Amino acid sequence: MQIPGHIDPVPLPAKITPREDGRADLTGLSQLEIRDIFSAAGQDEKQAKLRSKQVFHWLYHRGVTDFAEMTDLGKQLRSWMDERFVVGRPEIVEAHVSNDGTRKWLLRSADGQDYEMVFIPDADRGTLCISSQVGCTLNCRFCHTGTMRLVRNLTPGEIVGQVMLARDALGEWPKGAMDALEENESVTSYESDGRLLTNIVLMGMGEPLYNFENVRDAMKVVMDSSGLALSRRRITLSTSGVVPMIARVGEEINVNLAISLHAVNKETRDEIVPLNRKYSIEELLQACADYPGASNSRRITFEYVMLKDKNDSDQDARELVNLLRQYDLPAKVNLIPFNPWPGSDYECSEPERIKAFSKIIFDAGISAPVRTPRGRDIMAACGQLKSASEKKSRAELDRLAEEKQAALG
Repeated sequence: MQIPGHIDPVPLPAKITPREDGRADLTGLSQLEIRDIFSAAGQDEKQAKLRSKQVFHWLYHRGVTDFAEMTDLGKQLRSWMDERFVVGRPEIVEAHVSNDGTRKWLLRSADGQDYEMVFIPDADRGTLCISSQVGCTLNCRFCHTGTMRLVRNLTPGEIVGQVMLARDALGEWPKGAMDALEENESVTSYESDGRLLTNIVLMGMGEPLYNFENVRDAMKVVMDSSGLALSRRRITLSTSGVVPMIARVGEEINVNLAISLHAVNKETRDEIVPLNRKYSIEELLQACADYPGASNSRRITFEYVMLKDKNDSDQDARELVNLLRQYDLPAKVNLIPFNPWPGSDYECSEPERIKAFSKIIFDAGISAPVRTPRGRDIMAACGQLKSASEKKSRAELDRLAEEKQAALG
């Protein structure tokens, strides 16, 4: 390849996370966006297509972070890329492991904002719970994350980076020397020794549908058969009910849908999920009924946190059954014992009350398993995530960056 000395800096898509050293992070870019980089650098269409395919494979199938390891690219090209780009990962600020094996990471972005992700191992699966925003704007009363202010959306690179970092930590990249696209290796899937990460849930910090475009683009990278290759059936997006965006989820990424319902009447849901004041339960359930691809083999999950004397009566359970039947929804109800956090106004329902609630729903022919709390001892359970990020203005962030640069000389 002829290195284009007169084209510098290379025009880049705006989705790349900015860095202080001037290099651009490729993590989160699609194969088409990587192809645009090579095209902007002066390569013809055929060469740009080939190089983007090779680089994409190294990034997302092999998990390589060093351009020197991309052995099917020429040395001159690898050097050129190393001067201009990086393959980044989120900075790990803290890492905790629960008594039950759950792992939680506190991560930091390039502009100093903190967010969290959690890995939950089970006998037959491993689920990574990832964040879509720094903070949250919904203020759900039972959720610790909801007590934060919204700082900003995460970029596609920061969302995909969580998956990449988890694969790093779990040792889940294919091993051994290779030239990309070896004859004996499929580019559409892989089997690593003791593969652990099998599922992704967008149930961490933030409301995914208030950051839809970035979430969509990140999930398309995660699902791409030439890279991470995670099936859409193994990805679940959870929303508190941003009704106008639900159809776009089905049309543009078509992953599994989960609804943070938590109540069956307006008064209670208005209190614990304030978004209900904007989009009613009836509007929400109708959007679920219209969701593309929903079927008995691909049910919509309704999450229901069990709050003592608030939403856990037999009447609540019967009304929940009536609502799901009214809208003819292929549904599964996921009952979540409330996970306490400092300052919460609520208590968890008693085990016998949860059991009775579940039985009413099961007896109506709807699956209603009780989720086993995981990671409570490290504040990694559902509704407990909260980083120490503070909302900063763009001017303040720029000032802090300038001060840091001045201190470095």
